[in-house]
Amino acid sequence: MKTSDFYYELPQELIAQEPIAERSSSRLLVLDRNTGSVEHRIFRDIKEYLRCGDCLVLNDTRVMPARLLGVKEGTGGSIEFVLMKNISGDLWEVILRPGKRAKPGARFVFGDGLLRAEIIDVVEGGNRIARFEYDGIFHEVLDKVGIVPLPPYITKKLDDAERYQTVYSRYMGSAAAPTAGLHFTRGLLEDLKNSGIYIVYLTLHVGLGTFRPVKTENIEDHVMHSEVYYLSKEAAYTINKARAEGGRIIAVGTTSCRVLETVSSDEGIVSPLSGSTDIFIYPGYRFKAVDAMITNFHLPESTLLMLVSAFAGRERILSAYSSAVEQRYRFFSFGDAMFIK
Repeated sequence: MKTSDFYYELPQELIAQEPIAERSSSRLLVLDRNTGSVEHRIFRDIKEYLRCGDCLVLNDTRVMPARLLGVKEGTGGSIEFVLMKNISGDLWEVILRPGKRAKPGARFVFGDGLLRAEIIDVVEGGNRIARFEYDGIFHEVLDKVGIVPLPPYITKKLDDAERYQTVYSRYMGSAAAPTAGLHFTRGLLEDLKNSGIYIVYLTLHVGLGTFRPVKTENIEDHVMHSEVYYLSKEAAYTINKARAEGGRIIAVGTTSCRVLETVSSDEGIVSPLSGSTDIFIYPGYRFKAVDAMITNFHLPESTLLMLVSAFAGRERILSAYSSAVEQRYRFFSFGDAMFIK
């Protein structure tokens, strides 16, 4: 299939620039992947589509304040780092600009010296390997000097950084939020749990590669980015129990979906595993673990749009997206949601 097969027209004004006041008041497009029928609801209505014994699988990663603004030692020239991936210890792969100021050996200072970095190497694609120096605990220092990085299509300043975190975020490590989960409130999750719905968590640390465009003409030629994940024994047990009892496994977000499909057997039994996954799901893929999905609306020609197209069918997804545009839904990270059943 061609990348252009996943293009759709989106008016610029439908790209949500800020979260709505109440998380669960976002709109919800419900798509039946068997019939193609569409309903327009409010997100808190999701409980009407879930039934006792279903299992919601959420990603409890937390977005790091991974954007660092600093200066070069000696010259005072401005620099911006974005942490991409922890290599080991205090070594990180980073995106930076301007890149010409960051040759191996160059040193930079952030937060009036609370955090310092030296460039160790240049890697393929122009990213750098940096070694950080600090006193205390790295993530505590990062909380003081870093900024939560927003996606490139959001240009408005975020007043409350917690609105780019899920209410259940726990493990620091992502450069971007698992945005399908942004619609849940603690109260809504409690209501679902009290209704007999299993709530389980896994962890996948989302990288900025999630925003990387597909540049190949044929999607099969695209090289998927890798992300670190973890599924506990307790979570795997509950997921398998729910399936054995006849419940549906519902992935909250493409990140949860990718982990579940990575750790699943052909029969849909998941194993407690950790590691890195570069699974690339596009039409033709046979889903093993996921029965339904809660997701946001994704960028044209993106791997995320290809994943949901694999799940519900490309034509049905693009038709649903066309309906969402007509109904003036809000798109992307701070936008509205879709339930694919």
